[in-house]
Amino acid sequence: MRADIRLHAILDPTRTRGRSLTEMTRAAIAGGATLLQYRDKDAPTWTMMARAREILAAADGCGVPVIVNDRVDVALAAAAHGVHVGQDDMHPDDARRLLGPTAIVGRTVKSLDHVAAMPLDAVDYVCIGGVFATASKDNPDPPVGLDGLARLVAAMKARRADLPVGAIAGITLANTPDVIAAQADGIAVISEIFMADDPAAAARALRTAVDTALATRRQEARR
Repeated sequence: MRADIRLHAILDPTRTRGRSLTEMTRAAIAGGATLLQYRDKDAPTWTMMARAREILAAADGCGVPVIVNDRVDVALAAAAHGVHVGQDDMHPDDARRLLGPTAIVGRTVKSLDHVAAMPLDAVDYVCIGGVFATASKDNPDPPVGLDGLARLVAAMKARRADLPVGAIAGITLANTPDVIAAQADGIAVISEIFMADDPAAAARALRTAVDTALATRRQEARR
């Protein structure tokens, strides 16, 4: 499956207000999520397996890929569509060898050094962050902000112009246009969708904002 990162919905069981993963998966897809990531930092492996399979079953037939954060073993065993690996996780080259040529492999980028070290043939997209402060993850690194995002996107595109580059951390409906104007190709969100009263409506609003901002950017580039 292709990695369409316009609306990358990250489903964390601790950020759903107690609602089921099946319900949240279907709501995100109904609202226009283009990629689903299952993230679970604390659960034991057997729980992660069950949860990954629940999400995959809920998304089956919808055409939206489901990937797993960090855990290549869980992605393999659950037959997920791929994996997202951070800088402290399995190297993308190794993830690619294990998952095969058709899997989606994403990578977190936080600095120019990370950009320079990116194995371009092993990844399908990168995600830059954190852009803003967030309560969804304990991040020891300071936010890069919009200026840092723009610099890192430019550096990444200089290495491989066709590689999709997303943005993560603290992304809201209000700041989405600014994030896309900073040349991100999409947004990765957790709480803005899954902590909302109406997750499908929240996803729909975000998807509209992303698509509108991308269209505006294309128009401005043609001028």
